Amino acid sequence: MEALFEVVVFLAIATFGAALARKLGLLAPILLVVLGLGLSFLPGFPHVRLDPDLVLVGILPPLLYVAALGTSVPAFRLNLRPILLLAVGLVIFTAFVVGTVVHLFLPDLPYAICVALGAVVAPPDAVAATAVARRVGLPRRLVTILEGESLVNDATALVLLRVAIVAATASAGSVSFGYVAQEVVVATGGGVLVGLLGVVVFGYLHKRTTDPLLDNALSLIVPFAVVFAAEEIHASGVVAVVVTGLGIGHKMPLLLSAASRLQTGAFWRLVQFLLEGLVFLLVGLQLPEVLQDLDEPTGRLVGITAAVLAAVFLTRFVWVFPATYLARLVPRLRQRDPAPPVQFPIVIGWAGMRGVVTLAAALGLPLTLAGEQPYQRALFIWLAFAVIMATLLGQGATLPWLARRLRLPPDDPVADALSAATVQQQAGRAARERLDELAGGAPEAVVERLRGLVQSRTNLAWERLGGTDRETPSQAYGRLRQEMIDAEREVFRTARDEGRIPEEVLVRAYRDLDLEESLLRREDD
Repeated sequence: MEALFEVVVFLAIATFGAALARKLGLLAPILLVVLGLGLSFLPGFPHVRLDPDLVLVGILPPLLYVAALGTSVPAFRLNLRPILLLAVGLVIFTAFVVGTVVHLFLPDLPYAICVALGAVVAPPDAVAATAVARRVGLPRRLVTILEGESLVNDATALVLLRVAIVAATASAGSVSFGYVAQEVVVATGGGVLVGLLGVVVFGYLHKRTTDPLLDNALSLIVPFAVVFAAEEIHASGVVAVVVTGLGIGHKMPLLLSAASRLQTGAFWRLVQFLLEGLVFLLVGLQLPEVLQDLDEPTGRLVGITAAVLAAVFLTRFVWVFPATYLARLVPRLRQRDPAPPVQFPIVIGWAGMRGVVTLAAALGLPLTLAGEQPYQRALFIWLAFAVIMATLLGQGATLPWLARRLRLPPDDPVADALSAATVQQQAGRAARERLDELAGGAPEAVVERLRGLVQSRTNLAWERLGGTDRETPSQAYGRLRQEMIDAEREVFRTARDEGRIPEEVLVRAYRDLDLEESLLRREDD
């Protein structure tokens, strides 16, 4: 009962923190981390030790899955080169640079365990990247690259971490190039295969399911089932979840009914909101746990912390600029994808926030090395925590300011509206043709009403191109219809209170009016 009470308290605090962040115009992840740090100093406040398995198997899969569901597969494929350069190349580069820096400070430690720490701090966090990038309002391509990086880089880091830990804890010479190659192939290849199998199996189940509640329940099961299946064959659960999420998300219009899509979308938004808030709050609450066994001299601690932070910050910029511009020395690539303005790599270089995966991986470091040799594990956990705090509070908090100062070229809203209106007109034409095919025998008033509905949707799409401050016909319709809906609701509520209709009638009427109001609000966006 006490554990359940603590979970409810944490969720309530996370919800309050997110609401306060919106009220103050701040980024919720930043405020929640600061809130967690402050609460960790309160006497008597519960100190929760973050379980690495809970994070990597219980929290990360659903967050990765919902992020993958909302990722455009065509956009992901179009930006695959920069995504892989960041998610694979940069992670490996950062791990070895940080490992080398740590080894210079701690030369008595095996190089492998230093690289393990590098793998821990190398990947920017999927939750932080998604939460911050979209809130800042970055151009669409930057958001796609950052989200795509965060979907894949955890797999790279965790595979590298697994290999480094085996090298540090096993007997000398037991880790060969063949072993490393086998680990990479099994982890990535196995993860892709399990993910594709997940798309086939759960796509079929979604297709056969017509009840929105069952679709919701099935959707919640998917990321955990895929992760457990991947872990069973020692493959990457992260890769498996991402592949399944991308596949299901791309095919969702064909797999789920309209009611299921609406309900599943609302359900996952709630899950994402609660888990993200809980994750960032728990990261801040880990400070007492991190400091508990730390006994390094202050000067040495400050020196190695500053060196690791500098390595983490600088390696991203050192990698991003050449990866952006050197590749475009190839004429064919430059012609297909011209070089972006310099603001793009600056923002990508600055958007390297670490989060809960880094802390969970650090807490999962081995207690001893080969031959039961002890090492400064508490120091490694502190360094990972310091990287999280510095990147979240430093980079994450200043990213909105940086984006404004750089004046990033925004996505063209006129081009978006024009393409939407063009496709909507084609859709309207297809709808009228289908109506003409099937209208025989239907009352003329019904047919005219349907034609008017199609025309109004087409008009609304073109009205968004107007760029005028005057109220458009669709806006006038929405404003007046909203007042009418409010009046209808009041009549039904009064009738229920006076006993003239049962509660069930009120519920049905409110449901219909709520659906219509939600459509009005969607059309106003």
